[in-house]
Amino acid sequence: MRKFLIVSLGIILMIFLLAPWALIQYGRGKLHDLSIPQRDFLLAQSTSKKVLAIFPHPDDEVTVSGTILGLKELGHEVKLICLTRGEKGKSSGIEDEIQLARQRTLEMQNAAAILGVDSLILLDYPDSGLSGIGLDSLKKIVKQLISEIKPHVLLSYDSKVGLYGHSDHRLTGLAVQEVFLENKGTLDFTPSEMYQVTLCKNQIDVALQLSSGFQRNYPENPADGLPQPDFSVVTQPYFKTVLKVMKAHESQQKVLQDLMPFHDRIPSWIYSRIFDREYFAEVK
Repeated sequence: MRKFLIVSLGIILMIFLLAPWALIQYGRGKLHDLSIPQRDFLLAQSTSKKVLAIFPHPDDEVTVSGTILGLKELGHEVKLICLTRGEKGKSSGIEDEIQLARQRTLEMQNAAAILGVDSLILLDYPDSGLSGIGLDSLKKIVKQLISEIKPHVLLSYDSKVGLYGHSDHRLTGLAVQEVFLENKGTLDFTPSEMYQVTLCKNQIDVALQLSSGFQRNYPENPADGLPQPDFSVVTQPYFKTVLKVMKAHESQQKVLQDLMPFHDRIPSWIYSRIFDREYFAEVK
Protein backbone atom coordinates (compact mmCIF):
# COMPACT_ATOMS: atom_id res chain seq x y z
CA MET A 1 0.00 0.00 0.00
CA ARG A 2 2.78 2.40 0.94
CA LYS A 3 4.62 1.66 -2.31
CA PHE A 4 1.42 2.32 -4.27
CA LEU A 5 0.97 5.69 -2.57
CA ILE A 6 4.57 6.70 -3.29
CA VAL A 7 4.21 5.74 -6.96
CA SER A 8 0.88 7.55 -7.20
CA LEU A 9 2.30 10.70 -5.63
CA GLY A 10 5.27 10.52 -7.98
CA ILE A 11 2.97 10.32 -11.00
CA ILE A 12 0.86 13.24 -9.74
CA LEU A 13 4.02 15.30 -9.16
CA MET A 14 5.30 14.54 -12.67
CA ILE A 15 1.98 15.58 -14.20
CA PHE A 16 2.01 18.76 -12.11
CA LEU A 17 5.55 19.60 -13.24
CA LEU A 18 5.18 18.61 -16.90
CA ALA A 19 1.73 20.08 -17.59
CA PRO A 20 2.90 23.75 -17.73
CA TRP A 21 5.73 22.84 -20.09
CA ALA A 22 3.30 20.95 -22.30
CA LEU A 23 1.11 24.06 -22.32
CA ILE A 24 4.10 26.21 -23.29
CA GLN A 25 5.04 23.94 -26.17
CA TYR A 26 1.43 23.83 -27.36
CA GLY A 27 1.13 27.63 -27.15
CA ARG A 28 4.36 28.17 -29.05
CA GLY A 29 3.22 25.80 -31.78
CA LYS A 30 -0.12 27.59 -32.11
CA LEU A 31 1.28 31.14 -31.99
CA HIS A 32 4.60 30.87 -33.82
CA ASP A 33 6.18 29.52 -36.96
CA LEU A 34 9.07 27.53 -35.53
CA SER A 35 10.65 27.16 -38.99
CA ILE A 36 11.48 30.87 -39.12
CA PRO A 37 15.11 31.53 -38.06
CA GLN A 38 15.56 32.96 -34.59
CA ARG A 39 18.16 35.42 -33.33
CA ASP A 40 19.15 36.29 -29.79
CA PHE A 41 19.43 39.97 -30.79
CA LEU A 42 18.48 42.14 -33.76
CA LEU A 43 22.13 43.14 -34.31
CA ALA A 44 25.44 41.48 -33.60
CA GLN A 45 27.31 42.35 -30.43
CA SER A 46 30.67 43.15 -32.02
CA THR A 47 30.26 46.76 -33.15
CA SER A 48 28.09 49.39 -31.46
CA LYS A 49 25.57 50.93 -33.86
CA LYS A 50 23.02 53.72 -33.77
CA VAL A 51 19.44 52.53 -34.30
CA LEU A 52 16.60 54.90 -35.19
CA ALA A 53 13.06 53.64 -34.57
CA ILE A 54 10.40 55.74 -36.31
CA PHE A 55 6.74 55.24 -35.40
CA PRO A 56 3.62 57.38 -35.73
CA HIS A 57 2.14 57.08 -32.21
CA PRO A 58 3.06 56.85 -28.55
CA ASP A 59 2.69 53.12 -27.66
CA ASP A 60 3.79 51.83 -31.12
CA GLU A 61 7.22 51.14 -29.64
CA VAL A 62 5.67 48.39 -27.50
CA THR A 63 5.70 46.14 -30.60
CA VAL A 64 9.53 46.18 -30.59
CA SER A 65 10.23 46.87 -26.92
CA GLY A 66 11.85 43.48 -26.25
CA THR A 67 14.14 43.98 -29.23
CA ILE A 68 15.07 47.50 -28.08
CA LEU A 69 15.90 46.22 -24.59
CA GLY A 70 18.19 43.62 -26.14
CA LEU A 71 19.91 46.27 -28.26
CA LYS A 72 20.52 48.42 -25.20
CA GLU A 73 21.92 45.44 -23.29
CA LEU A 74 24.54 44.98 -26.02
CA GLY A 75 25.51 48.66 -25.90
CA HIS A 76 23.85 49.88 -29.09
CA GLU A 77 22.49 53.42 -29.19
CA VAL A 78 18.73 53.65 -29.73
CA LYS A 79 16.81 56.78 -30.64
CA LEU A 80 13.02 56.81 -30.84
CA ILE A 81 10.78 59.13 -32.86
CA CYS A 82 6.99 59.50 -32.58
CA LEU A 83 5.50 61.56 -35.39
CA THR A 84 2.27 62.38 -33.50
CA ARG A 85 1.06 62.77 -29.91
CA GLY A 86 -1.73 60.20 -30.34
CA GLU A 87 -4.58 62.61 -29.64
CA LYS A 88 -7.12 60.50 -31.56
CA GLY A 89 -6.57 57.38 -29.43
CA LYS A 90 -9.67 57.87 -27.26
CA SER A 91 -10.16 54.31 -26.01
CA SER A 92 -9.69 55.56 -22.43
CA GLY A 93 -12.74 57.81 -22.71
CA ILE A 94 -10.77 61.07 -22.71
CA GLU A 95 -12.46 63.15 -25.41
CA ASP A 96 -10.46 66.37 -25.06
CA GLU A 97 -7.67 65.95 -27.62
CA ILE A 98 -5.37 68.52 -26.02
CA GLN A 99 -5.64 66.78 -22.65
CA LEU A 100 -5.17 63.36 -24.25
CA ALA A 101 -2.11 64.53 -26.21
CA ARG A 102 -0.55 65.80 -22.99
CA GLN A 103 -1.27 62.55 -21.18
CA ARG A 104 0.04 60.38 -23.99
CA THR A 105 3.17 62.53 -24.18
CA LEU A 106 3.85 61.83 -20.50
CA GLU A 107 3.10 58.15 -21.01
CA MET A 108 5.56 57.98 -23.91
CA GLN A 109 8.24 59.72 -21.87
CA ASN A 110 7.72 57.22 -19.04
CA ALA A 111 7.87 54.28 -21.47
CA ALA A 112 11.04 55.64 -23.07
CA ALA A 113 12.66 55.94 -19.63
CA ILE A 114 11.80 52.31 -18.86
CA LEU A 115 13.27 51.23 -22.21
CA GLY A 116 16.39 53.27 -21.58
CA VAL A 117 16.48 54.77 -25.08
CA ASP A 118 19.16 57.37 -25.65
CA SER A 119 16.73 60.00 -26.87
CA LEU A 120 13.02 60.47 -27.55
CA ILE A 121 11.74 62.91 -30.16
CA LEU A 122 8.01 63.68 -30.02
CA LEU A 123 6.64 65.59 -33.00
CA ASP A 124 3.22 67.19 -33.47
CA TYR A 125 1.89 65.93 -36.78
CA PRO A 126 -1.84 65.09 -36.74
CA ASP A 127 -2.80 61.70 -35.34
CA SER A 128 -4.76 59.71 -37.93
CA GLY A 129 -3.96 62.52 -40.35
CA LEU A 130 -0.61 61.61 -41.90
CA SER A 131 -2.39 60.90 -45.19
CA GLY A 132 -3.29 64.59 -45.26
CA ILE A 133 0.39 65.50 -45.17
CA GLY A 134 1.02 63.34 -48.22
CA LEU A 135 3.66 60.71 -48.86
CA ASP A 136 6.16 63.07 -50.52
CA SER A 137 6.07 65.51 -47.60
CA LEU A 138 6.30 62.67 -45.10
CA LYS A 139 9.37 61.35 -46.91
CA LYS A 140 11.01 64.78 -46.69
CA ILE A 141 10.32 64.84 -42.93
CA VAL A 142 11.80 61.36 -42.51
CA LYS A 143 14.84 62.11 -44.64
CA GLN A 144 15.57 65.28 -42.68
CA LEU A 145 15.36 63.39 -39.39
CA ILE A 146 17.73 60.72 -40.69
CA SER A 147 20.14 63.40 -41.92
CA GLU A 148 20.21 64.99 -38.47
CA ILE A 149 20.51 61.79 -36.41
CA LYS A 150 22.72 59.77 -38.80
CA PRO A 151 21.68 56.26 -37.73
CA HIS A 152 23.18 53.03 -39.04
CA VAL A 153 19.92 51.03 -38.75
CA LEU A 154 16.27 51.96 -39.28
CA LEU A 155 13.31 50.31 -37.57
CA SER A 156 9.63 50.94 -38.40
CA TYR A 157 6.33 49.43 -39.49
CA ASP A 158 5.83 47.56 -42.75
CA SER A 159 4.72 49.45 -45.86
CA LYS A 160 1.87 47.14 -46.90
CA VAL A 161 -0.40 46.95 -43.87
CA GLY A 162 1.13 48.90 -41.01
CA LEU A 163 0.84 45.83 -38.75
CA TYR A 164 -2.97 45.80 -38.58
CA GLY A 165 -4.21 48.32 -41.14
CA HIS A 166 -3.90 51.75 -39.49
CA SER A 167 -3.20 54.29 -42.26
CA ASP A 168 -0.67 56.20 -40.11
CA HIS A 169 1.24 52.96 -39.52
CA ARG A 170 1.32 52.02 -43.20
CA LEU A 171 2.29 55.49 -44.40
CA THR A 172 5.08 55.78 -41.84
CA GLY A 173 6.47 52.40 -42.87
CA LEU A 174 6.15 53.29 -46.55
CA ALA A 175 7.86 56.68 -46.15
CA VAL A 176 10.79 55.21 -44.20
CA GLN A 177 11.12 52.32 -46.66
CA GLU A 178 11.13 54.54 -49.75
CA VAL A 179 13.63 56.97 -48.24
CA PHE A 180 15.87 54.03 -47.36
CA LEU A 181 15.69 52.35 -50.77
CA GLU A 182 16.08 55.60 -52.71
CA ASN A 183 19.12 56.76 -50.74
CA LYS A 184 20.90 53.63 -49.52
CA GLY A 185 24.58 53.70 -50.49
CA THR A 186 24.59 57.38 -51.46
CA LEU A 187 26.91 59.99 -50.00
CA ASP A 188 25.91 61.23 -46.52
CA PHE A 189 23.09 58.67 -46.12
CA THR A 190 24.22 56.62 -43.15
CA PRO A 191 21.65 53.78 -42.76
CA SER A 192 22.73 50.50 -44.32
CA GLU A 193 20.05 48.28 -42.77
CA MET A 194 16.28 48.56 -42.29
CA TYR A 195 13.91 46.23 -40.47
CA GLN A 196 10.11 46.24 -40.39
CA VAL A 197 7.89 44.85 -37.64
CA THR A 198 5.77 41.96 -38.89
CA LEU A 199 3.98 38.82 -37.72
CA CYS A 200 4.04 35.18 -38.72
CA LYS A 201 0.92 33.58 -40.20
CA ASN A 202 -0.05 31.85 -36.95
CA GLN A 203 0.00 35.18 -35.11
CA ILE A 204 -2.13 36.79 -37.81
CA ASP A 205 -4.67 33.96 -37.55
CA VAL A 206 -4.87 34.38 -33.77
CA ALA A 207 -5.12 38.18 -34.06
CA LEU A 208 -8.00 37.87 -36.52
CA GLN A 209 -9.87 35.82 -33.91
CA LEU A 210 -9.13 38.05 -30.91
CA SER A 211 -8.39 41.60 -32.08
CA SER A 212 -11.14 43.96 -33.19
CA GLY A 213 -8.53 46.16 -34.87
CA PHE A 214 -7.33 43.30 -37.03
CA GLN A 215 -10.88 42.23 -37.79
CA ARG A 216 -11.80 45.73 -39.00
CA ASN A 217 -8.68 46.60 -40.95
CA TYR A 218 -6.62 43.60 -41.98
CA PRO A 219 -6.74 42.84 -45.76
CA GLU A 220 -8.87 39.86 -46.77
CA ASN A 221 -6.48 38.92 -49.58
CA PRO A 222 -3.38 37.21 -48.09
CA ALA A 223 -1.27 38.68 -50.92
CA ASP A 224 -2.00 42.14 -49.51
CA GLY A 225 -1.04 41.16 -45.98
CA LEU A 226 2.03 41.55 -43.84
CA PRO A 227 5.47 40.70 -45.25
CA GLN A 228 6.81 37.24 -44.45
CA PRO A 229 9.24 37.41 -41.51
CA ASP A 230 12.92 36.83 -42.26
CA PHE A 231 13.65 36.06 -38.60
CA SER A 232 12.45 36.52 -35.04
CA VAL A 233 14.27 38.01 -32.05
CA VAL A 234 14.19 36.36 -28.61
CA THR A 235 12.45 38.64 -26.09
CA GLN A 236 11.59 36.30 -23.21
CA PRO A 237 14.39 37.59 -20.89
CA TYR A 238 12.87 41.08 -21.07
CA PHE A 239 9.21 40.15 -20.58
CA LYS A 240 8.71 41.83 -17.19
CA THR A 241 10.16 45.08 -18.51
CA VAL A 242 8.08 44.82 -21.70
CA LEU A 243 4.97 44.64 -19.50
CA LYS A 244 6.13 47.77 -17.64
CA VAL A 245 6.54 49.58 -20.96
CA MET A 246 3.06 48.52 -22.02
CA LYS A 247 1.50 49.53 -18.71
CA ALA A 248 3.18 52.95 -18.91
CA HIS A 249 0.64 53.74 -21.64
CA GLU A 250 -2.21 53.93 -19.14
CA SER A 251 -4.70 55.52 -21.54
CA GLN A 252 -4.25 52.78 -24.16
CA GLN A 253 -4.69 49.60 -22.12
CA LYS A 254 -7.84 48.53 -23.98
CA VAL A 255 -6.01 48.74 -27.31
CA LEU A 256 -2.79 47.13 -26.05
CA GLN A 257 -4.74 44.21 -24.63
CA ASP A 258 -4.95 43.00 -28.26
CA LEU A 259 -1.14 42.89 -28.39
CA MET A 260 -0.82 40.57 -25.39
CA PRO A 261 -4.25 39.01 -24.79
CA PHE A 262 -4.85 37.39 -21.38
CA HIS A 263 -1.41 38.39 -20.08
CA ASP A 264 -3.04 39.31 -16.76
CA ARG A 265 -4.71 35.88 -16.40
CA ILE A 266 -1.79 33.55 -17.07
CA PRO A 267 1.32 33.28 -14.83
CA SER A 268 4.14 35.39 -16.26
CA TRP A 269 6.64 32.52 -16.27
CA ILE A 270 4.33 30.60 -18.61
CA TYR A 271 3.10 33.56 -20.68
CA SER A 272 6.62 34.91 -21.26
CA ARG A 273 7.69 31.60 -22.76
CA ILE A 274 4.81 31.61 -25.24
CA PHE A 275 4.93 35.29 -26.22
CA ASP A 276 8.72 35.04 -26.41
CA ARG A 277 9.75 36.61 -29.73
CA GLU A 278 9.25 39.56 -32.10
CA TYR A 279 9.27 39.11 -35.88
CA PHE A 280 11.00 41.25 -38.51
CA ALA A 281 11.33 41.53 -42.26
CA GLU A 282 14.52 43.06 -43.64
CA VAL A 283 14.16 45.68 -46.37
CA LYS A 284 16.61 44.92 -49.19
